[in-house]
Amino acid sequence: MKDTLFTRLSKPFSTQTLTLSLLAVLVGVLTGAAIWLFKWLIEYAHRQSFGLVSGWMVVLIPAAGGLIVGLLTRYFDSGKSMHGTAGVMQAVALTGGRIHYQKTPIKTIQAIISIGSGASLGPEDPSVQIGASFGSIFGQLLHLSEERTAALVAAGVAAAIAAAFNAPIAGVFFAVEIILGEISTSALTLILATAVSSAVFTQAVSGTSPAFPIPAYAFNSVYELPLYLALGLLAAPVSALYIRLIDSFRRLFSQWNIANLVKPVISGLIIGAVGLVIPQVLGTGYETIGQVLNNTSFDLRVLAILMIVKVILTPFSLGGGFVGGVFAPALFIGATLGGGFGALMNLWFPNIGLHPAAFALVGMAAVLSGTVRAPLTCILLLFEMTNDYRIILPLMFSVAVSFAVSRKLQADSVYEMGLAEQGIRLDRGRDIEILSTLTVSEVMRSEPETLSDTTSLDEAEEILLKSHENSLPVLNDQGFLEGILSIQDIEKADARLVKDACSKKVEVAYPEETVNLALRRMSKRDIGMLPVVNQHNPGELLGVLRRADIIHAYTIGLSRRASQRHRQEAVRLDGLTPPQVQVFDVTVQEKASIANKKLKEIPFPPECIIASIRRGNQVFIPRGETTIFTGDILVIVTKSNLYDLILGMCKTVFVESEY
Repeated sequence: MKDTLFTRLSKPFSTQTLTLSLLAVLVGVLTGAAIWLFKWLIEYAHRQSFGLVSGWMVVLIPAAGGLIVGLLTRYFDSGKSMHGTAGVMQAVALTGGRIHYQKTPIKTIQAIISIGSGASLGPEDPSVQIGASFGSIFGQLLHLSEERTAALVAAGVAAAIAAAFNAPIAGVFFAVEIILGEISTSALTLILATAVSSAVFTQAVSGTSPAFPIPAYAFNSVYELPLYLALGLLAAPVSALYIRLIDSFRRLFSQWNIANLVKPVISGLIIGAVGLVIPQVLGTGYETIGQVLNNTSFDLRVLAILMIVKVILTPFSLGGGFVGGVFAPALFIGATLGGGFGALMNLWFPNIGLHPAAFALVGMAAVLSGTVRAPLTCILLLFEMTNDYRIILPLMFSVAVSFAVSRKLQADSVYEMGLAEQGIRLDRGRDIEILSTLTVSEVMRSEPETLSDTTSLDEAEEILLKSHENSLPVLNDQGFLEGILSIQDIEKADARLVKDACSKKVEVAYPEETVNLALRRMSKRDIGMLPVVNQHNPGELLGVLRRADIIHAYTIGLSRRASQRHRQEAVRLDGLTPPQVQVFDVTVQEKASIANKKLKEIPFPPECIIASIRRGNQVFIPRGETTIFTGDILVIVTKSNLYDLILGMCKTVFVESEY
């Protein structure tokens, strides 16, 4: 039998590990080469585009780029499947790392044209998709297991970040924090191998310099730390606003009832008009970041304007249909925020000897951490850029503050937000937490056995033994919750009545909260039962929640999970079907042509299948007699060229097609 790569993967573990490691090195080198070429093409496209025109004609460059991107989307990528980092996260969690890598070249070309023509986006998200695609290609072609394919995909992501910033350690942590959520020894081996090989290639062709020119950093006094705390507090709301605007503009453009081809053209005209006045916000903004970091003289008002415009223009570019990432714009926003803040603090506290560029550097990491929610990646990325240990203290301080506060202001990261719109919640890179889908009211015992506070301890002990309970709620003569009596309370008590022996300080649960929150409260206090009370009247006992009820809740959650599998299988199909077949979901709008009609009465094309319908909390597989109502979410499998037709049938205004 011929000894091929595939047959060697069936040999003993040590041989498998060596072979996979060599495969990882190959993925790293290919990714490094592809990212180098990708970035060079962006720079070339930018130079050629803006070198051809001057004056007011600059406005036309982003519009022309938008037209090309729109045409490519219409004829080669009409599907709405997720791409970039969020798409990779989805593929690793739900399809075992199987990515539609056939779409990557088109997405890459769209990103080159988008960023090269001035759209306010970055190359990192497309780079992540390139690296992930290389990992997925080898995993699928060699028929590797889902676990190994997912590990190769994560390794490709690490290689992409390593090549993009010349920062291999940050690439490793990005793959772990964002893509996998947790790490195994075998996956770590592959990730390290790809990151190192990618960085070696990048340094061989581009040198060892970091992505940005970083000045010498100085930490003069501990009195600077409160200022870095303030910077972290400022970065958090800016990050939260940035995330929300991305979501808002995406929704706004999706509801705009004009042809998808026209949207990027109009967006490009507006981007070009803004760039005519403020050219620094066009493209990646790397040059401006470098100027801010090297103390180039920027007026405070200029830095504030640059930050505000970038915060708005990047979500606008994404919503308008341009292809690119949010990583580099977050660094731009952080640099301008930190640089402006540092300059202001230097005016207020001239005796400390502050360096505004240092605040710009830390601001980059703080805003990035608040946006992507990968604090270790952000810290190590900036540390690798500076190679200066002295920056670690203020860097960790600001990043931690921004990360914690931004989570309070905006629950989802910029990547999690897109997944949440698809009904996907990931826990440690794998799955949603089942108990977070259930409320206490769904699983609590609504008519629990109770004790009166005037009952004797002897009688109470007998009741506890007969009921096989360790503790019971205690009610006073007015029927309000007085406390909890446990077997341990009886053993320690010298009193004769329940009211004198029961515990008055009681942890409670509320019917509206999720079961997982109640379980955490139980675990923290090591108790087996929580009284469920009215949140507005804590004395009113509504029921009890016991650990046995939570075990039962798992059964309910698993049952619901079976329903959610309809959606997950749709996502999985999207990862396994050929590129000409598209899987997507769409909401039936009011007065749509299919609303309030039975499925058998709707003239869907023969090549279209309605896989499932989500209606409120229910997910079911439809039949011919099923009636489609406004608000139903349909999971549809169809040919990609029928996407616009199906979407039109579900919208409020339906134009008759020639199909």
